[in-house]
Formats: sequence, structure tokens, C-alpha cells
Amino acid sequence: MALSGQRIVVIGGSSGMGLATARAAAAAGAAVTIASSDEGRLKAALAQLPDTCEGAVADTRDEADVAALFDHVGELDHVVYTAGDTVRPQPLADLPLDAARELFEVRFWGAVATVKHAARRVRPGGSIVLTSGTVAVRPAPGTALAAGAAAATEGLTRGLAAELAPVRVNAVRPGAVRTPLWDPVPEPQRAALFATLADRTLTKSIGGADEIAAAHLYLMENRFVTGTVLTVDGGAVLAGS
Repeated sequence: MALSGQRIVVIGGSSGMGLATARAAAAAGAAVTIASSDEGRLKAALAQLPDTCEGAVADTRDEADVAALFDHVGELDHVVYTAGDTVRPQPLADLPLDAARELFEVRFWGAVATVKHAARRVRPGGSIVLTSGTVAVRPAPGTALAAGAAAATEGLTRGLAAELAPVRVNAVRPGAVRTPLWDPVPEPQRAALFATLADRTLTKSIGGADEIAAAHLYLMENRFVTGTVLTVDGGAVLAGS
């Protein structure tokens, strides 16, 4: 397997897409470090992973935390950035500017800090994989800030692919995916929302975290792909075009 024996760091690896990616990479023979700002979730995630995995508490809003993480890891082969937080739709007019800035802290600036401190440690043939979202190209009312953060991540991906070459930099653009980020939504509303979102796709389904993990692994393994934003959305963007 292409990832066997490689060192992979998954930021946001304690749940959802990040945990699924860590699990898939470990199954492919990689040594995986997962990082999360939540120590409790980190311990719970490690209990689900093989002994070849380790964890580190790191808050991507704190550059010193990010720097310390990569000082600890040392040389590595791939970094996957999946850290994010729950974003509730809200009109811009009702959103305090401080809250708007905070939305970018984890989703965009955390990715910037991660690449800044990881890039020089990536071994030849290695890569960095970021995560955006279909909201970048198909926003709904109340999601302007989330769309801005996702679009900024995609621009960052292309710019870094040119700047950091031959280190490869790509991004996955997920559509609607079942992850713990949806947990704050009460179950009846969540089920109705998933049904609506599934109906808007060509596959008439909601994605699973394992399907996003497969996209992350593809981008790590394929050495001829860089500067690419890979859409994994069941055809939702196409269905809405």
C-alpha cells in the first residue's frame, strides 16, 4: 500500500471526517497522529484506533500550539486538515463582526498556521490536504461567511500548490456528510434536513465520513495530483446547476 510506513498527521482527527481518515490511513499501514483541541474527544478517538496511532492536544487558533505539535511530530509524509466547528445559518446583518472573524479562525487561519509549520517537515513525495465545502460554490442564504471561509481555503490550496512545489497541496470539497457537527441539531429536524439534502443530490443520498476519508487517501497517494479541489458531494452541485 502506498501509505504503508508513512507518517500522517490529521488535524481535527478526533471525530467525523478526520477520525474516519485516521482510521483509513492506519488500516493502510500508516503511523497516524491525530490532533484535537478537545482532550476528552481525543482520548475517545484513540480508543477506536490501533496502537500505531497517537494523539496530541492542539488548538489551531493558537499558533504556538500548532508549532509545538509539529516540533513533536518531526518529519512527516502527509498532513490532512479537517478541523471545523458547527456553523448555524445567520444573516450577515445579524452577525457581530467578532463572531464573523471567529468563524475564519479554525476553518481558514488554523489551516494557514498548520501549513506554515508543517510544510518544511514534509518528506519528498508528501502532501498537504485541506478541507473546504460545497458551500463555496453553492451557498444558501445565511451562509455567506461559511462560503467565504471555504472559498478562501480553495484559493489557499491553489496558491500553496504553486508556492510549496514539489510538496503537493490539494483540498477535498465535501457536500452534506453525516458527522458529529450535526449533533446540536435536534433529531427530528436533523432527519428532515438530511432527507431534504439527499433529495438535492444526484445519488439521492447523504455522504458518510468514510467516503470523505477515501478522497483524502486518494489525494495523499496520487503523486500526480496537486492544486486540485476534489468535490465529493453526490452530484449536489451539478444537480443545482
